[in-house]
Amino acid sequence: MLAPPKLEEVFSKHLPANAVNPCLKLWEEKPFHFKITSSRKTKLGDFRYRKDQQFQTITLNADLNPYQFLLTFVHEVAHLHAFQKFGYAIAPHGREWKSTFQQLLFPFLMENIFPIDILIPLKKHMRNPKASSATDLFLMKEMSKYDKHLTGNATFFLSDLKPGSNFTISGRVFRKGETRRTRVLCEEVNTGKKYLIAQLAKIQPLE
Repeated sequence: MLAPPKLEEVFSKHLPANAVNPCLKLWEEKPFHFKITSSRKTKLGDFRYRKDQQFQTITLNADLNPYQFLLTFVHEVAHLHAFQKFGYAIAPHGREWKSTFQQLLFPFLMENIFPIDILIPLKKHMRNPKASSATDLFLMKEMSKYDKHLTGNATFFLSDLKPGSNFTISGRVFRKGETRRTRVLCEEVNTGKKYLIAQLAKIQPLE
């Protein structure tokens, strides 16, 4: 388990400055193992529960921007608090987790922590938080402006394109089709095969 000085060093590197001390207090209230991992395409972080361990484990991706890191951190800490308060038979993202997440994140919803362009959609999102913030298109678009790997080039999302438009992603050419909730049915131009691609996928338009 990370000792507080080491944890403070990690938090100072990954979190907005004004969120470091409040996050340390969350750890002190209910300690847990905390690990930074390499980027994972399927998740931003996770909470792992094991009956044979006194302290549970929370992991976060290393490449998250400070605001996504904070939101994901509190999301995962809310799992720990909810399970310890209500028991481990509750639904992972049920009403117990939602109310816990709302309570824990509320003190962070300030302009000295989140920039206003994120704060507005984030407050709306937190009225009824989902299992993944990545399903909130408006919030994630605003959040992505602060991604660490941006180089100044314009960022395009699949959701920005009109149906029928061609684009590239991972070196492959696709044509955008119909939207199905958070994903879009797209056809690979060279093979004719169809794939569901996230609306928030970052792409390069061809037209």
